[in-house]
Amino acid sequence: MSITIIHCWSAPRSRSTALLYAFEARCTNLGDGDNDTFALDEPLYRRWLREKISGCTDNNYGISRPYAEPFLRKGAATDDDDGEAWRWEREKQCFNERIYHAVKSLVENGKTEGSCLFLKQMAKFSHLFDFETNWETSVDGSDSKRWKDECLQLLLDNNIKLNHRHVLLIRDPISVLGSWMGKSGDVHGNNPHPDEVGITQLLDVYSKVLGSSMNRADGDGVIVIDSDDLAAHPRQSLQDLCAALGIEYRNSMLKWQAGSHKCDGPWAKWWYHDVWESTGWDAEDADDKTNTGINHPRTQRYRTIPPSLLPALRMSIPAFNFLQTLTSSHKARAIRTPPSGKLYEDPRNEHVLVFVGTSSRKGRIVPREMAQISPFDSSVQGGDATWEGIRIYNGRIFHLDHHLNRLFRSAKALGFEHVHTRSEVTEAIFRVLAANGMRDGAHMRLTLTRGEKCSSSMNPLFNVYGTTLIILPEWKPTEGATTYDNTKGVSLITAGSCRRSPPSALDNKIHHNNMIQNILPKIEANLAGAADSIMLDVEGFVAETNATNLFLVRYGHDGVETDEDFDHSGAVLVTPSGDHCLPGITRGTVLLLAEELGIKTEVRRVSLSEFYSADEVFTTGTMGELTPVTQIDGRVIGYKSTMKRGEVTELLQKAYKEAVATRLGWSTEIPQFS
Repeated sequence: MSITIIHCWSAPRSRSTALLYAFEARCTNLGDGDNDTFALDEPLYRRWLREKISGCTDNNYGISRPYAEPFLRKGAATDDDDGEAWRWEREKQCFNERIYHAVKSLVENGKTEGSCLFLKQMAKFSHLFDFETNWETSVDGSDSKRWKDECLQLLLDNNIKLNHRHVLLIRDPISVLGSWMGKSGDVHGNNPHPDEVGITQLLDVYSKVLGSSMNRADGDGVIVIDSDDLAAHPRQSLQDLCAALGIEYRNSMLKWQAGSHKCDGPWAKWWYHDVWESTGWDAEDADDKTNTGINHPRTQRYRTIPPSLLPALRMSIPAFNFLQTLTSSHKARAIRTPPSGKLYEDPRNEHVLVFVGTSSRKGRIVPREMAQISPFDSSVQGGDATWEGIRIYNGRIFHLDHHLNRLFRSAKALGFEHVHTRSEVTEAIFRVLAANGMRDGAHMRLTLTRGEKCSSSMNPLFNVYGTTLIILPEWKPTEGATTYDNTKGVSLITAGSCRRSPPSALDNKIHHNNMIQNILPKIEANLAGAADSIMLDVEGFVAETNATNLFLVRYGHDGVETDEDFDHSGAVLVTPSGDHCLPGITRGTVLLLAEELGIKTEVRRVSLSEFYSADEVFTTGTMGELTPVTQIDGRVIGYKSTMKRGEVTELLQKAYKEAVATRLGWSTEIPQFS
């Protein structure tokens, strides 16, 4: 048999009290004597307050609390609290004694299996708690050890095990700090210390629980809940929490009585105003003015954050951002299923590390979910950036020099200043590949932005910090859900939403991040069930697809389909000129390989009808290499309409694979990782 003790650590705000009431209400519909849940309100508070004022004068407690003297000096009610004297007396009990009495009550009532103790704990009290033993830390002159020993003996005598679980209830630091400026601000003079905010302490609690769990064979992980999720979806959040704790969820946890509660500490009348006005979580009808749910819009506050609180905010946000990644809502935040049917085609990509840095500050390698750039960055403000896609094969980076040449040419054409050096970019590439252990089967997206602005503006004169470099590596096969099928081939449609711009409008030789001209045609292809869209130039000639360059193959015959096999030695490889497209690096490689194989090549303006009637069509790109095209606008491509990969396409695919593997001069070796 076991009793679950839930240590719920949080910042001191209303939702932690609401969760306390939810667990207190867990037994609302049970009969007398059937109570299997106890809720304890901050059982370490009195000790914390006593230590805070230790050595202070009677008129100076070090912190501002109107109940400090009656709470600590007298240990009894104030004059106007005679009816609440029992609460003040209860607080004289140490943490371990409170646990003992709750456990004893459950044992005596025969309510042990499936029972629980919910302990509302403030993160700022965590230094008073021993996470290795899950008991209060010992203190001279206290009888806490005696109560701990008595409780352990009681458990041993009844063959009961305590199952300690730790829950972190987090909240956006802006909301926490803003709420300090309301009614409760009068209690502490509207000047909370960062410790009071609790976010950094919650991170410390997470670290301690994680460490203690690693040291115990029966250690369980930390459960992290975003209080905004709890407020927005209380039923589901409580069901998920109970499931994670291994206890039964009950609908009674959604409602509670208004006003004070038996579990309240004697300080409640100074702090719990909003929760006392509520009768539960639910607030489904936002227009119902009589609704008393704690999450009803009537409880929303719009508050200013004074400059004096900004240091606490800056300290708290990094810890909150990390803890938020541990919530179930973060892990389930996807609102649709990607084409592969799963979020990560390669599961290693869930934990991939990325590089972000500016030319004025050394960059950092961070987990993907923690990677950030400023909203003042030019890439966010106006798509003002250039980028490259680069592949890694067998410990080498293919055509790295070509990609970096184009990256820096584009940056120069865009007028970037204070740009990362070539050696800085190369070093960052090696660092992030090493951090991920990537030496093969990977693809990198390099983005170089004009950098962060000091003020929101289109004007590059406000870019005062230098360029921003982002390196996003992923484990990505050349054929898969995010690329193409290079054996069976793909179908294309012709884009109708927009045309590829000429150099007089926007020169496509600049590999820029203004991608809307590519995204709209891709949406068309998605809706049509095609792989990509063919982009025409302003005069109707084929430029490229929304993602790749295009090639067609003409055999040396008259194009009439017969059963006779033709000699392909006279094949001609044709690709559109670079006037209205990006002359890709893979495109250039294929043209070179074709010439080496004796295949005649032509680079010229090509009409759409030539692609319709071609004997073979394929696309080229760093991501997917060479991909056969079997249909365009529903028309079957290929000699004899076989819907199969053409012989010239297959020949060039093999030549490309061989070049990747053997032409070491075309690639850069990745240093060995330690």
